[in-house]
Amino acid sequence: MWKKKRKDEMLQQSNQDSSEEEIGGQSNTHSSLPFFSLKTIITATRNFSQENKLGQGGFGSVYKGCLVNRQEVAVKRLSRDSGQGKQEFKNEVTLLVKLQHRNLVRLLGCCCDKEERMLVYEYLPNKSLDFFIFNQNQRSSLDWSKRFEIICGIARGVLYLHQDSRLKIIHRDLKASNVLLDAAMNPKISDFGMARIFGEDEVQARTKRVVGTYGYMSPEYAMEGRYSTKSDVFSYGVMLLEIIAGQRNTHCEIGRESPNLTGHVWTLWTEGRGLEIVDAVLNQSYPSVIVLRCIQIGLLCVQQNAMNRPSMSEVVFMLCNETPLCQPQKPAFLFNAGKQDLQDSSTSGGGSSINELTETTISGR
Repeated sequence: MWKKKRKDEMLQQSNQDSSEEEIGGQSNTHSSLPFFSLKTIITATRNFSQENKLGQGGFGSVYKGCLVNRQEVAVKRLSRDSGQGKQEFKNEVTLLVKLQHRNLVRLLGCCCDKEERMLVYEYLPNKSLDFFIFNQNQRSSLDWSKRFEIICGIARGVLYLHQDSRLKIIHRDLKASNVLLDAAMNPKISDFGMARIFGEDEVQARTKRVVGTYGYMSPEYAMEGRYSTKSDVFSYGVMLLEIIAGQRNTHCEIGRESPNLTGHVWTLWTEGRGLEIVDAVLNQSYPSVIVLRCIQIGLLCVQQNAMNRPSMSEVVFMLCNETPLCQPQKPAFLFNAGKQDLQDSSTSGGGSSINELTETTISGR
C-alpha cells in the first residue's frame, strides 16, 4: 500500500497522466523518477518502426509513440556510444523533471533497461519554429499576433530558466530550431544538451570548449569562452529579430552592407527605416509602434557589451509594458558571411526538425 501511495505521489509531481502499469513498475530504481518499461516503449513506437521515426542526430533517434491511454509522446532513444553512463543519465532526468513550465518541452519520463536509455517527452505536432519562420510558404501562417505571442512565450521560458526555476540554468543554445510549437502554436524551449547549472551567487563561467550555433553565439562566449545569462539574452535577441524579419541571422543578401541580419537591422534602425526589416508576408498588417518597440528590444539584447544587455526579467517587462526604452548601442558584428572558423552547429545539427531533441548533458559548473 505504501509503495502504491508513493508511486501516485511521484506521478502527480511529474504531471504524468499515465497509469501505474504504463510507467513500467520500476519505481524502486530511483524514487524520484517516472519510469516507463521497455515493453511499454516498444508497444508505443511499434517497435521503433521507420514510419514512427521523427528524426535522427548524433544522440540517436526520436520516435513518435502512442501510449495505451492514447497520449502521444516523443521518445528519444539514445545511441549506445553517446558517452553517458547509466548513473549520469538518471541524474540528468532527475534535474529535468524539476523543470516544469508551459514554455519548456515537458519531460514525461524515461526508460533505462540494460543498454537501452530513452527519454520520453510530450509530443509537439507543429515541428520547430525555424520550420515556419524561414519558409516562404509556412511563415505566411504566422500573423503578427501569433509572432508576438511566440516572442513573449520564449522570453518567459528563458526567464524561468534564469530566475524562477529551482535551478539557475544557462541554456547556451537558444535558436529557432530549439523552439518547438504545440498544437496551438505555443512555443516550448527544448534541447538542453549544452545547458549549465549556475550556483545562486554565480555570475558567469568560462569554458575552453566553445560549441554552439553559428549566428546565435554571443561575442564573449565565441571569442573568450565566457558565458552567463547575458549569453542567452544575446541569442534571444537574435531570435526575436529573426521572427520579425522571417530571415536567418546568417542570411546574406546581395548588395547588403552588413554580413548578417543583426547588422542590417542596426543600419536600418539608425537611418530611421526599422520597419523595412519586417517580413513582407505580413503585408503591413501589424501595429507599427509595437513592432518598432520589439526591434528596439532585440537590438538591446544583441549589444556587444554583455553588461549593457537587459536581463530576461527586464525583457519580459519591456514586452509587456509601454515604458520608455534605452537607446541601443552598436551590436556585435562577430560573424562575416561565409566565415566558419567556429563550429557552426550544435549537438542537435542545427536544422529543421520534428521534435528535435538532442541528448541532454546538463552539468554543473
